[in-house]
Amino acid sequence: MEDAVRSLVFRLLKPLFGEIAEELLAKIQVLSLEQLEALGEALLELRLRALT
Repeated sequence: MEDAVRSLVFRLLKPLFGEIAEELLAKIQVLSLEQLEALGEALLELRLRALT
């Protein structure tokens, strides 16, 4: 499940911010499931706000 959430986070990041620096990708790789879920929720909110 953690890999699926991490993959979703990466897919949400790219359209919002373009290419992501390797340093940031490495930091995301070590986030806990709880942290990944929180980041994913924040990115979804940001994406929804960008659409309105």
